[in-house]
Amino acid sequence: MSSKRTILVVDDDPRDVELVFEALAEQNLEAEVVAVRDGLEALDFLLCRGEYESVQTPKPVVIFLDLKLPFMSGLDVLREIRANAQLKNLPVVIWTSSREKGDILLSYELGTNAYVVKPVDFLEFRKVIQHMGTFWSEMNEVPIQPDEPHLERQS
Repeated sequence: MSSKRTILVVDDDPRDVELVFEALAEQNLEAEVVAVRDGLEALDFLLCRGEYESVQTPKPVVIFLDLKLPFMSGLDVLREIRANAQLKNLPVVIWTSSREKGDILLSYELGTNAYVVKPVDFLEFRKVIQHMGTFWSEMNEVPIQPDEPHLERQS
């Protein structure tokens, strides 16, 4: 199993995903960034099923989850994560273009750890993603499951 921390990005917009990869690569984080295109694929990755059945990746230290996804909305993915004993403590950041008060309120009611609106400006987008990546992968202490090895940080 890899000792590297994992950031899971769940977003169907390839441009946004590319910008996330570029911004986080500039930070030289001790984290592997994995992207999936929809909510069903996110759950397959997290639960090691389907095409991810043989993947040996530790649970992510954070999930950047878009709300508007094909097949299964981000809110439905969040519901599934919080209802699953293996996943319920994973940090989830809603990462979306929606400023709808209902989306924000429901996201927090369902247990999101943060709600971040994607900036339209390229430089601001990059800056926000870099701050998020640094905080969640380098500064935040993540809960570990009793059956999961603790991932030590590199100093």
